[in-house]
Amino acid sequence: MKHYIGIDLGTSAMKLILLREDGVICNTVSKEYPIAFPKPGWSEQNPEDWKAALLAGVPELIRGMNPLDLAGIGCGGQMHGLVALDEQDQVVRPAILWNDGRCGRQTDWLNHEIGTEKLMQWVSNIAFAGFTAPKLLWMKEEEPENFARIRKIMLPKDYINYILTGVHATDYSDAAGTLLLDVAHRCWSAPMLKICGVNDSQLPKLFESYEPIGTVKEDLAASLGIPAALPVAAGAADNAAAAIGMGVVGDGGCNISLGTSGTIFLSSEGQIANDNPALHIFAHADGGNCLLGCMLSAASCNRWFMEDILKTDDYAAEQSAIMEEKLGCNPVYFLPYLMGERSPINDVNARGVFFGMTMDTSRADLLQAILEGVAFAIRDSVEIAAKNGLLPEKSKICGGGAKSPLWRKIFAAVLNLPLEIPENEQGPGIGAALLAEAAGTRANIRQLSREYAHASETVLPDPVLVERYEKRYQQFRKIYPACRELFTEFAKEQEV
Repeated sequence: MKHYIGIDLGTSAMKLILLREDGVICNTVSKEYPIAFPKPGWSEQNPEDWKAALLAGVPELIRGMNPLDLAGIGCGGQMHGLVALDEQDQVVRPAILWNDGRCGRQTDWLNHEIGTEKLMQWVSNIAFAGFTAPKLLWMKEEEPENFARIRKIMLPKDYINYILTGVHATDYSDAAGTLLLDVAHRCWSAPMLKICGVNDSQLPKLFESYEPIGTVKEDLAASLGIPAALPVAAGAADNAAAAIGMGVVGDGGCNISLGTSGTIFLSSEGQIANDNPALHIFAHADGGNCLLGCMLSAASCNRWFMEDILKTDDYAAEQSAIMEEKLGCNPVYFLPYLMGERSPINDVNARGVFFGMTMDTSRADLLQAILEGVAFAIRDSVEIAAKNGLLPEKSKICGGGAKSPLWRKIFAAVLNLPLEIPENEQGPGIGAALLAEAAGTRANIRQLSREYAHASETVLPDPVLVERYEKRYQQFRKIYPACRELFTEFAKEQEV
């Protein structure tokens, strides 16, 4: 029976999955690597550490199996990171990661001097400090000697594919997060390349995520113990790969992820309108497009309150104190903007706020407010999506926060959507393996994705709670506008 390797190149570790063609996960391996923070707000990694994880991880993953049963490799990975190679394909400098904040000035210049209207026209998105284009501008201004050495600009998972195949390639879903891709026309944006001072020859060739870009090099295959003719898929950005693994494909697909940050991913076969630039229009790994909303603090709000404030890690015990009759009736609200916010308010100065506390407020009320506040903030993005014709009938929900039955119940009611719990939640690795299967067999990736994804449980919205939470949400959405000017004022005071 054929087997496929799926690679998830994460920020802290590479996770490898061995997936059999009947959908059984035969083995998993994880290899950690360090993150460097050379200066406050900076975040870097050495791509050689990713290579080392690959070289160590694959032999361990396939140990005990017949390597001739392998039929393909796919990789999903962290987005936006700048990997610069010189003319000998050597890494010019450590990769600047998605969560690096050094490019604030360049980001502001793009949004204000070039203008968000032009950016939306050229690349369907405005600039964020995490995106690749501002990193290129920073490197051009701050490290001109290194910038002059660049012969290839790649993304993290594309560097792994290069190590495997020797091919400089990327896929549309990952390229969309660079701010260099004309998402609507599926090509590199000439105006943005000119602004960043780079040309087509410095950029990798574009592929659909499920297309093969080449085969594993003979010398590397020998060291890994795998066949040299093994096809390698173009792969996908982490969110897109995860969506493939959970069956979120075609029109109407939706996934909510409750991790450290929170995302809502909505898929569409056609072009997507967007009247809020803080939501991203990206290409999807299924050949269509997606609308992505990202809130910076989701499950991390809960962890902050539990571990830093209450000094406990017994999450279940704390949530058990929240009474059923209080759901939808809590007088306390929480703005979950502990690290500022991206989607949909796009305000770096926003901060966390408890509102409505009295002498009767309990710790259970505060915890409930946090769980509800995160759900309300995700609904803000759902509301924007609905205005642009993307209102899902149901959604998958995953991530650490989604393991809480109470939080799932709150989310279902706040969004008024059935929420499906995936049977297997292995992140982008599963999606990457399915992309490898599609690349090797030319099977339809949407069909593969839907056949693989199964729900272990569906949480239906309680009609009584839906009505209660509708009223609470309408009140919640008034709090941020009332605080916006104060957030800006306080931020200016802290700069002095």
